[in-house]
Amino acid sequence: QVQLVESGGGLVQPGGSLRLSCAASGSIFSIYAMGWYRQAPGKLRELVAAINSGGSTKYTDSVKGRFTISRDNAKNTVFLQMNSLKPEDTAVYYCSQGYGGSFFSGFGFWGQGTQVTVSS
Repeated sequence: QVQLVESGGGLVQPGGSLRLSCAASGSIFSIYAMGWYRQAPGKLRELVAAINSGGSTKYTDSVKGRFTISRDNAKNTVFLQMNSLKPEDTAVYYCSQGYGGSFFSGFGFWGQGTQVTVSS
């Protein structure tokens, strides 16, 4: 149903910043929660940040204070600003749309992912 296209990944040194973008189409974007997941080599995919339809946000503990999720409903886009990046942030980052507007609806639609590599 919904199509999600991530962009903004790349190679950055520790302490650097990246801003990921996810463009959504094919759904009424503003009514759904959105999330950013990541999957590092040898690890399971984890939810790192989420924003509900009202704009409230949640983060996993490891990224609190460093990452910021935001959305621009007029542009059908969700962002992930990543600051103070660490090597352990290296992963493929995926944008996901929730089944509903709350944090508890679950996420079931995925983009193709964008690679983030944090290395010296």
